[in-house]
Amino acid sequence: MKTTILTALAMSLLASTAMAQSECQSGETLIKYSHVSAPTGNPKGEMATALAKRVNEEMDGQLCIQVYPSSQLYNDDEVMEALAIGDVQLASPDIGKLGAYTAKLDVFNLPFLFEDTDAVSRFTHSETGDELLKSMSDNGFVGLAYVYNGLRAFSANRPLIEPSDLNGLKIRATTSDVSIAMIKALGANPQPLAWSEAFGALQTGVVDGQENTWSNIYTGKLYEVQDGVTETNHQFLTYILVTSADFLDSLDDDVREKFLGIVGEISDEYNEKATAINEESKKRIEEAGVTVRTLTPEQRQKWVDAVKPVWEEFEDGIGKDVIEAAVASNKS
Repeated sequence: MKTTILTALAMSLLASTAMAQSECQSGETLIKYSHVSAPTGNPKGEMATALAKRVNEEMDGQLCIQVYPSSQLYNDDEVMEALAIGDVQLASPDIGKLGAYTAKLDVFNLPFLFEDTDAVSRFTHSETGDELLKSMSDNGFVGLAYVYNGLRAFSANRPLIEPSDLNGLKIRATTSDVSIAMIKALGANPQPLAWSEAFGALQTGVVDGQENTWSNIYTGKLYEVQDGVTETNHQFLTYILVTSADFLDSLDDDVREKFLGIVGEISDEYNEKATAINEESKKRIEEAGVTVRTLTPEQRQKWVDAVKPVWEEFEDGIGKDVIEAAVASNKS
């Protein structure tokens, strides 16, 4: 019975993919956009859908975007290689996945750096933010825009209030060196896993907890297999919409200019919606009866103090000037 269901799902996916591909016309440049997020209820997923809609309508006959969400093609650990060989043309991985191409982007994962979305926006729209989009150019990649998700929270199979509550726990981590160092600083054991593996690992006890945004926790159903969620707000999850320099250079000047204009407008539009999407996800998690814990200022300071050494550990790679610019963004 299980085999039959899986076969049916696979056939359905192949049929829907074939249908999406048939919408592209002969002579159009195909852009395959691979990402790991859910297509709805997630800032990045909804941005990707909106971007494809705008481009396909306004650049009909020139460009055609096909979006492959939920790791249908590649996870974030694989997609950059796929970009490099031209199997996909757009991706938007967690910035923490890009350490192999530049250390400067690790600034976004420094714990307790950004106070809120407005601070992130001030930073990404600054001269330093613009420069960071170009920081992978030596490796053949171009950052087109920042894509916001939101502030991250911790959850586990037991309540988390003090940093010591994490002692000895196995925590699902991204492959970001900064995030791994942060989890170690909190006394836990980081377990790097692809996003597509997170729910199963929590459900089966391979890991005891995780840390992510409200929209990811909700759309990934992670709250269903955790004791509760603690609103630590320890990092701001940021993605970069990235392509290869070869692909971008292959477009005619006028086509490239129009495409980049649409990218800028759509990313700004959905970055403004990111906070509301996460607040709605948090509300739905609470409505499902899940315990959401908040920290007092004194409790939060203990978390800040525990992970502060991580900043010094990565300062040389990121650049002191980059960190100072990010810190300054918290002052409007």
